[in-house]
Amino acid sequence: MLTVVTRTSPAAGTPATPERLPRPTKEHVRARVLRAAGAVFAERGFAGASLDQVAATAGFTKGAVYSNFGSKDELFLALMAEEVARRVDLVEAALARTSDLPGALAAVGQELSRRDGSWQLLFLEFWQRAVRDPDVRRAFVASRRDLRARVADVVARFLADHPVRTGWDAESLTVVLLALSNGLAVEALPDPEAVPDDLLTRVLAELVDPQRP
Repeated sequence: MLTVVTRTSPAAGTPATPERLPRPTKEHVRARVLRAAGAVFAERGFAGASLDQVAATAGFTKGAVYSNFGSKDELFLALMAEEVARRVDLVEAALARTSDLPGALAAVGQELSRRDGSWQLLFLEFWQRAVRDPDVRRAFVASRRDLRARVADVVARFLADHPVRTGWDAESLTVVLLALSNGLAVEALPDPEAVPDDLLTRVLAELVDPQRP
């Protein structure tokens, strides 16, 4: 999509030759569409959002959206992939700040379950869609497996650098971390005061180090 800009001559006040701005790159269009989708989904929910609304928010035609994403499901899964990458980066940063396993795991859990109510609601809405639709489920399961594998890899590297006796492997710890962090985040959605900020830390300390005073 080329944008034509007409410039006015300051001397004569007459239009100069129209200037054609360069066509946006595919990566630029994709990034803008994803940002717009995040805003539209957060405001309207997955079911209430449309690709027309996403396109309008991004400043493109609907065709520009379809040239990057084949469906609303595909667009949401791409958005979720970006969220996964962001959270894995947060997990790595959290583990780099400490060598204490319970504290490290709690920091990881806090990063994974940051109380972003709009995202948590979107995740639950799409989760419900995935468990009911086999086609959507396949893509959703692949996304969740990718998240677990990436977090487990980070946890495994931490355990290798800080040997501790836990009886847990990185994959199992990751499943527990995700289940606890998601469950507590869901519980906090309607009643934030029901989930104290240190609850996850206390649970994980007991889980991996029951002798901890």
